[in-house]
Amino acid sequence: MKKNRMMIIIFLTPAMICYLLVFLYPSIRTTIMSLFAVESVSDPISTWSFNGLENYRTLLNTAIFRQSMRNIANIWLVGGIGVMATALFFAVSLTNGMKFSKFFRSVIYLPNVVSAIAMGTMWINYVYNSSYGLLHGIFASLGMTKLSETLWTGPDKLFWSMLVAYSFGMVGYHMLIFMASIEQIPKDYMEAAQIEGANVFQRFFHITLPFLRGCFRTNIVMWTVFTVAFFVWGQLFSPVNLSNATVAPMNYMYEIVFGSSASTTTVRDSGAGAAVGVIMMIIVIIAFSATNLIVKNDDVEL
Repeated sequence: MKKNRMMIIIFLTPAMICYLLVFLYPSIRTTIMSLFAVESVSDPISTWSFNGLENYRTLLNTAIFRQSMRNIANIWLVGGIGVMATALFFAVSLTNGMKFSKFFRSVIYLPNVVSAIAMGTMWINYVYNSSYGLLHGIFASLGMTKLSETLWTGPDKLFWSMLVAYSFGMVGYHMLIFMASIEQIPKDYMEAAQIEGANVFQRFFHITLPFLRGCFRTNIVMWTVFTVAFFVWGQLFSPVNLSNATVAPMNYMYEIVFGSSASTTTVRDSGAGAAVGVIMMIIVIIAFSATNLIVKNDDVEL
């Protein structure tokens, strides 16, 4: 270690500099900015006016911000359960000797290769369209006229339509993580369980699931990060103004920092925008800590 100390320093220095400049400094600056009244992110520090926790109080008293927090809570919980369950189902199926597993794995992962903008546009125009969309054609062919004419992107269904479309694109990513962990399970355990007469459900609950505890932790943390950063889909499903059905904290932050609405005049407030960023950072830290505490990665005892 002493002989290689200089080499270690040489290789670690660029990474540390990048970490300080790209992550640590912006995080500290954003946290400090959240305690000041700041109109524009480009304003010099000398123009900042200290107001303590006022930005946080303003956010908590703003109805649309509270709605955005409820939206990401639903995305995280409802969408997370659906995505994890579906991804786990596909992962177990494709690692169980299923024919054409490589083909199906590629097909399921394909939405992750396509950009979110293209994917969202496809769902809006070619799946949810009430005149010629995929759902319209399916329900019309089954004689379900009322469902075929349903406006899936209407105000009362917009959030759930967006959530289904978003979750569809996330299944493949989490499926691959599950598959990588399942393939690391020693085959001897499965073979011994089969010899003992364990059926597929018993093997799944007593062998596969215990080995996936660390994988679940990884997937939950990654899903939390993706949920907190939820932005593009909300913009696609409500492209002009903020909508209570699709707004997420990142959409609201963009709104108050840049004043982007077409039909409203928004006073720019970068201090409150920084407070949104700090709240999201705290949520990720709490989720990561809670996941590490609840989902242990201890050695499995069989």
